[in-house]
Amino acid sequence: MSSPLSLLARNPDFRRLYLSELVVFGADWFVMVPLLVLLTELTGSGVLGALVMTVDTGLNALLLPYSGTVVDRVDRRTVMISANLVALAASLLLFTVQGAGTAWLALLAMAAVAVAKSFYTPAAQAALPNVVDPADLPAANALAGGAWGIMVVVGASVGGVLSGLAGPYVCFAVAGAGLLVAAVLTARIRRPLQAASGASPAHPLAAIREALHHIGGSSRLRALITVKSAVGLGNGVIAAFPLVVAACGVGPAGVGILFAVRGAAVLVGPLVTRRLLDHQSWLLPGLAISMGVYGLAYATAAFAPYFPLLVALVFVAHFAGGTNWMLSNFALQGAVPDALRGRVFATDLMLTTIAISISQLGVAAVIDHVSPRHIMLASGAVTLLYACAWSIATRPRTRP
Repeated sequence: MSSPLSLLARNPDFRRLYLSELVVFGADWFVMVPLLVLLTELTGSGVLGALVMTVDTGLNALLLPYSGTVVDRVDRRTVMISANLVALAASLLLFTVQGAGTAWLALLAMAAVAVAKSFYTPAAQAALPNVVDPADLPAANALAGGAWGIMVVVGASVGGVLSGLAGPYVCFAVAGAGLLVAAVLTARIRRPLQAASGASPAHPLAAIREALHHIGGSSRLRALITVKSAVGLGNGVIAAFPLVVAACGVGPAGVGILFAVRGAAVLVGPLVTRRLLDHQSWLLPGLAISMGVYGLAYATAAFAPYFPLLVALVFVAHFAGGTNWMLSNFALQGAVPDALRGRVFATDLMLTTIAISISQLGVAAVIDHVSPRHIMLASGAVTLLYACAWSIATRPRTRP
C-alpha cells in the first residue's frame, strides 16, 4: 500500500483535487460558524440559525438525485468549478446581512451554498478514482476521508477566532477567496475526471431510474449505500454539546474543544485504519464494527462524570465515524462503474443527509425539555440499534 504523503508528493492532479476539497470544506466552516453567531446577535433568537442549518442539509438532500445525474453526464471539472463560483457568489451575498430586516437573506445565501454542495460533493467523490492509479486508491481514500476532519479543526476553530477578532464579514471574505482558489486548483487538474461517456438515458428521471435499478440489483450496493445513515441518525447529538459542556462545569471553550476533537478523530480514523482497505473480506464487518463503536461511545459518554473522559469518548466515536466514511466510499468506488458513480454517490449522500436532518430535527424538538445527557444516550442507542439491524440484514454477505 502506498503512503498517503508520497501520493501527495508525486501525483499533482490528486494533490490539486485534495487541496481543492480542503479549501471548500474550510470555506463552509468559515461561513457557517460566524453566520450562526451573527444571526443570533441580529435577531436575538436562535430560530433563524436553526433554519439556516435545516436549509443547508434539507435542500442538499432534495437536489442530490438530480445532481448525481448531472455529475455523470456533464464534465465533472466544469461541475466542480461552477459549484465553487456559485458558493462564492453566496458568500458575497452574506455582506448584505446587516440587520434584523435583512437577516432573511442568509437563508437565500445558504440555499445557494447547499445547491453548490449538492453538485460539488458527488462530483469530487466520483472523480477521485480517475486521478489516481488503482494501487493508490486506498491511500487516496485515507486522505480524502480525513479532509473534512482537518477542516473541522482548522476551519471551525480559526473561523470562530477570526470572527471574534475581526468580525463575521472578514470570515465571509476569506471563504470567498478560498472558493476562488478551489476553482483554480480544479481547473489545473490535467487528468480527465471521468471516463468517456457511453450511452445513457436522455431524460434525467430515466437516468435516476437506471442508477436505482443498478443499486437494487446488488445486495452489496444496497448494504453500502445504507451504512452511513447509522452515523447520520446519531449526528443530532452535536446540538447538545453546549448543554453537556455546561453540565460538566466547563466554559464555552469546552464546546470548541469537542468540535475540534470531533474533527481530529475524523482525520485520524481513516489514516490509522486504512490498511483494512487491503482486505476486501473485512470491509462489511469493518463497517458494522465502526457503526457499533460510534453508537457505544456516545451512549457511554452520556454517563461520563468528567469532561476529559467525555472528550476521549467523543474522539472514539468520530474515529469510528471517519473510518466508516472511508470504508464505505472505497467500497462504492470499486463496486460502481464510472458512468454510474455520480448517481450512486449522490444517492448515498442523499440517504446520509436525510438521516442527519431527521436526527437534527428530532434533537431540536426535545432539546429544551430533555436532559442533554439523555439526548446523548438516545443518539448513541439509535446508532447502535441501527448497526445491529444492518449487521443482521447483511450477515449472509459478510461471511467469507
